[in-house]
Amino acid sequence: MSATSNVQTVPDYLSGFMGPVPNEIEAFDLKVEGALPPELDGLYVRNGANPLPGTDPGHSFTGHGMVHGVRLNRGHAAWYRNKWVQTPALHGARSVRADGTRDLTASTANTSVLGYDGKIFALVENCLPFALTDNLDTVGPYDFGGALKGPMTAHPKLDPATGRLHFFGYDFRPPFLQYHVATADGRILRSVPISVTGPTMMHDFAVTEHYIAWLDMPVVFDLSRIGKPGMAYRWSDDYPTRIGVMPHDSSDADVRWFVVQPGYAFHVGNAHEDTQGRIVLEAVNYDRTSFNSLWKELGGYSVLSESDTKKKPVGGAFYRWTLDPATGQVSEAALDDLAVEFPTISAAKAGRPNRFTYAVNTPLLTERDGARIVKYDTQTGARAEHELGRDWVPGEAIFVPAQQSSAEDHGWLVSIVTHANADRANLLVQDASDPQLKPVAAVALPRRVPGGFHGAWIDRSH
Repeated sequence: MSATSNVQTVPDYLSGFMGPVPNEIEAFDLKVEGALPPELDGLYVRNGANPLPGTDPGHSFTGHGMVHGVRLNRGHAAWYRNKWVQTPALHGARSVRADGTRDLTASTANTSVLGYDGKIFALVENCLPFALTDNLDTVGPYDFGGALKGPMTAHPKLDPATGRLHFFGYDFRPPFLQYHVATADGRILRSVPISVTGPTMMHDFAVTEHYIAWLDMPVVFDLSRIGKPGMAYRWSDDYPTRIGVMPHDSSDADVRWFVVQPGYAFHVGNAHEDTQGRIVLEAVNYDRTSFNSLWKELGGYSVLSESDTKKKPVGGAFYRWTLDPATGQVSEAALDDLAVEFPTISAAKAGRPNRFTYAVNTPLLTERDGARIVKYDTQTGARAEHELGRDWVPGEAIFVPAQQSSAEDHGWLVSIVTHANADRANLLVQDASDPQLKPVAAVALPRRVPGGFHGAWIDRSH
């Protein structure tokens, strides 16, 4: 008679390079290999889920938010610190109260970082933003002076020409989607409900100079999954995949919907209007199999067979949709076959034609050794890449323009890269204009930084 094992398997999202760290630390005068560009005067902040020690949130997306920051100044790395975002949820509050109403401050605040209205914000898509100081201390929730009554996306879009902030909030209860526009100083100008097919998980959207593009895609809230392991969102074969195009100052009735091939995009690279007035939208797109494989590894419910979910997941592909509001025609195609995530661009090109998009390939997305940071030339179709050493895992690379930059890619890529098997991490700075994305500096951080989500460069040169 064999003994029954009581050993519990640690989920992937709580182990390896994704495993959380147990505490907050800080360190000063960090060691730099190479030379930091003296013009980089500011703060790099990256957000991610980091559950409290001994807890399992059930999914990679639902752990409490922890921000990691590195202060660069005049060629020096002044400090590193990491801090949990101090929200009511961190101390046990639930987002749905006993009476069924929502507490929009009970946030994990774990997804992204935004510099806006002279402040730094930690964002998650089901609650309000939380303001932080430059030292990463939590100030508290931000509701645009009481005007925001619902959740805010973790992927708002700042218009580089007007300074306006475009954002939305989605919910599993009607209205499923609300669109908002705010001024550069935090005043909401308009809020408009948008009709979608159902309770879709709309993680991102796109904004061009004159249009909004909505991603109504088949990952939806499933009431039957409440109380079960993982998130209550799953892929639905019955939900149509659509992209909606709406002029900025219009309403729900003016959305033109385009039916596209089944797929799901967590993250948009950019969108713009071409010379024919068509909307060109680029994102990382997952088909049914690639989404469900990744979702299972992150702790979510998958509709794939057990044999399929045991395969190493293959991530989404850099993808383009071209939508013609005049004719209703749409064309779409993958632009590359490399599994990538976290597409980023120069903020100055947001909503306008851009030539270069940056992304990362990580062990979570592919079986290939040698994770890499890549640069796409969307005019020529070329892909440049910098391959990291074995066991190094890249995070999202943020583009920081050089002072008096003369070209779209004249600047630096800043990211945190972490070691999969050792207590090590670096802040990596690369020359974005170099054909091989040559690193110019690596700042040795005092600990491993878990694989996380999104970051931002907060300029402090003025």
